[in-house]
Amino acid sequence: MDFWQRYRAIDARDPRFDGQFFTAVRSTGIYCRPSCPARTPKAENVTFYETSAAAHEAGYRACKRCLPEAVPGTPAWNLRSDVAGRAMRLINDGALSRVGVQGLATRLGYSSRQLNRILSHELGAGPLSLARASRAQTARTLLVSTAMKLSDVAFAAGFNSVRQFNDTINEIFALTPSALRATAKPTGHQGGPGEATSLTLNLPYREPFDTGIFDFLAARAVPGVELASARSYSRTLRLPRGNAVFTVEYDAGARGGALTLAISTVDLHDLPVLLSRVRRLFDLDADPVAVDEALATDARIGPSVRDTPGIRVPGAVDPQELLIRAMIGQQITVAAARTALTQLSDAGTRLPAAQPQGQAGNGPGLDRLFPTSEEIARSGRELLRGPRRRIDSVLAAAGAMAGGELDFDYGDDPRTLAGKLLPLPGVGPWTVGYVGMRVTGDPDVFLGNDAAVRNGLKSLAAAEGLPADFRNVSPWRSYATMHLWRAAASKRRVSAPPERSMATAGVPANQRHPRRQKPAGSPG
Repeated sequence: MDFWQRYRAIDARDPRFDGQFFTAVRSTGIYCRPSCPARTPKAENVTFYETSAAAHEAGYRACKRCLPEAVPGTPAWNLRSDVAGRAMRLINDGALSRVGVQGLATRLGYSSRQLNRILSHELGAGPLSLARASRAQTARTLLVSTAMKLSDVAFAAGFNSVRQFNDTINEIFALTPSALRATAKPTGHQGGPGEATSLTLNLPYREPFDTGIFDFLAARAVPGVELASARSYSRTLRLPRGNAVFTVEYDAGARGGALTLAISTVDLHDLPVLLSRVRRLFDLDADPVAVDEALATDARIGPSVRDTPGIRVPGAVDPQELLIRAMIGQQITVAAARTALTQLSDAGTRLPAAQPQGQAGNGPGLDRLFPTSEEIARSGRELLRGPRRRIDSVLAAAGAMAGGELDFDYGDDPRTLAGKLLPLPGVGPWTVGYVGMRVTGDPDVFLGNDAAVRNGLKSLAAAEGLPADFRNVSPWRSYATMHLWRAAASKRRVSAPPERSMATAGVPANQRHPRRQKPAGSPG
């Protein structure tokens, strides 16, 4: 967007642009979200910034009226596969707290000095400033949503000291932490850092929101690890400092937000990572209006878009887990894949008997973690059933991840992801595309050889002259894929997951029977 497109957006107070850019006003010294209800400032007084961190660096403070930090993130980080986009995905996942600036730069293939220069040029702030803004946003969420002690909020948000926390909050919000807390009525019981805690937080997102994502997750829920219904999803999750148990619930009539995150167990140091991964899982930083406007121009899926606005592409809370699940499910039905994954989950760590039970559905409680790559490599052969070559391919991938030979995460782009995964036996273009959709959030994946996609197309009205690969709706082809899967499901009156389609027509021969694949870019 250029300056005047953004200025028209703030003049219209369009909430769908909240979080996608920030408006700084020189005459007041504050920055706002685009939908701020205050009078539209004169154009000559306005500067637009890509991130709140850039506004902080320029000396602006957050608006007390519109609270620009309390917004969804920007979908740009998934759209962009450049260094800035990859870096932001890793920063949002807490990489700086784990490995520091040098570790982040090494992961991206640059020196720390080069990375700082790139991010400062592209986003207006370096990695430390971006991380500081992220910590401030987490702190604000905790201050207004919980009754945690201020010192606990400081360390849970990632600050190194209470003084640093106080100074940052005062500088950004022009309020002390106590004054910022006074703007809301916190509820819930919280423990201190390093202790198990219970929290309930609202999850901001852009309307509309299609709840079909809960059905997608429910069809694949592994008993003991996950519980899901048409309006809720619960699971256990292994995080850098400990284990977490959480539930996301949807209530369109809820006051203060239709989506809530209830965390029954988490080490507070892991809270920013958990928030980031839950947001990725439910695709909460998407701009559904922009997506739907593009998809509606395609005559094949236009009616589906009008009937189901706000469709989301499910993400992944654990990249390594997602690869294992995709490899196990790519040649069999969803029900069979779920059975195989349930058997495999016996290799996972059991949680203590006192572990809180899930609230969704009528099944058993959440009593285990999905097995790590090490656990799968060690015990998977005794637990998995089916063709030996398929089992061998799964164990080879698990062994590579366990041994460090295979390392991929939210910071990969389509090229690096393909380069890492395609050499694995049993992995082909479909697997790479599916992992790209769900791990890196790539919004422009079209799985043209997927049988469910083909079946979905057959169930739609024919349209002449439109490209078979849906490039006319790029960069939103992942969302087109979701509509086609749903169309196939409606036709069969059962779930139509991508995993089932791999057992039927349209699958390339080199993926029907796992074998060693040629590196990306090789002929054939």
